[in-house]
Amino acid sequence: MNPSPHAQRTTRHAPQRSTGERTWPAVSVVMPVLNEQRHLTDSVRRIMTQDYPGEMELVLAVGPSRDRTEEIARRLAGEDSRIVVVANPTGRTPQGLNIAIKASQYSIIVRVDGHSLLPPDYVRAAVETMEETGADNVGGIMAAEGVTPFEQAVARAMTSRIGVGNARFHTGGEAGEVETVYLGTFRRSALERVGGYDETFTRAQDWEMNHRIRQTGGRIFFTPRMRVTYRPRPNLRALAKQYFHTGRWRRVVGREHQGTLNLRYLAPPIAVVAMTAGVVAGAFGFWPGWILPGGYAAAMIVGAAVEGRGLPVSAWMRLPLVFATMHVTWGVGFLTSPPRLGQPAPAKPGEPVV
Repeated sequence: MNPSPHAQRTTRHAPQRSTGERTWPAVSVVMPVLNEQRHLTDSVRRIMTQDYPGEMELVLAVGPSRDRTEEIARRLAGEDSRIVVVANPTGRTPQGLNIAIKASQYSIIVRVDGHSLLPPDYVRAAVETMEETGADNVGGIMAAEGVTPFEQAVARAMTSRIGVGNARFHTGGEAGEVETVYLGTFRRSALERVGGYDETFTRAQDWEMNHRIRQTGGRIFFTPRMRVTYRPRPNLRALAKQYFHTGRWRRVVGREHQGTLNLRYLAPPIAVVAMTAGVVAGAFGFWPGWILPGGYAAAMIVGAAVEGRGLPVSAWMRLPLVFATMHVTWGVGFLTSPPRLGQPAPAKPGEPVV
């Protein structure tokens, strides 16, 4: 798979602003958005009111939304000349990122999602961490926060080891080098070195991009200073769809980059296989087979009792189901990932091959 050429460009003039003895580089924030009417205004305002002394711009790559996303984006751009709106005809995230990066001006690229809420010092912390560490990409914590009881349960699951394993960008931890980070603040030179986001990865494009950066000698650095508020999926169906497709695409990354799968990624499919085998064995009269799915269910209930401390009762009661949904759909997605997923589509008759 070849990365998209969208990010291959010549950096424009990148002004720096001095405050006292410190010079702050100009920063481009890029945000692909699709059907983000609910959160877009808050997300953009959190960006444009950053406590950052240097110059900033925001490039919104707007997909063909079914709601008022484009209208809101253009209104916000009309209110602030630092905001630029560009079209992302496919609506897909990697294409939108490459389009926004190409349209941006500066040598530091901050990726943000339309449903992410930045704290006031996010960009400052990113630039300081990048300068202190020399890393090509720095990122922080995906701090999931819910409003409804279901969202609160998902948020707790997404920030617990039972729910998502030991990834520092989910659960926190000490600053240091990692495989990947949430969102990310990049040196443009690193993006150009690897050719931008691989547009065949409609999911897992962050992990895949960071893998290529590391393979070319770059460093990915995590810092708990960068903490982004993330709004979880609002219902069980949306959560299941999210994790099913994440599992499918994580297997594509594993096929494309051999040796990158570890126990954290393999645990959900192993659990699905084991529980399925247990159910089949139990159905055919081998009663010990029921121990596997029964044991898993008991473990999720106990885990929810531990991890759910402090949650409202209505959210705590949903936590075992949320855990199970995340694990099982991720595992099923991984196991059923088609071999052709992520491969370039064959050219149609008469269509030139590029």
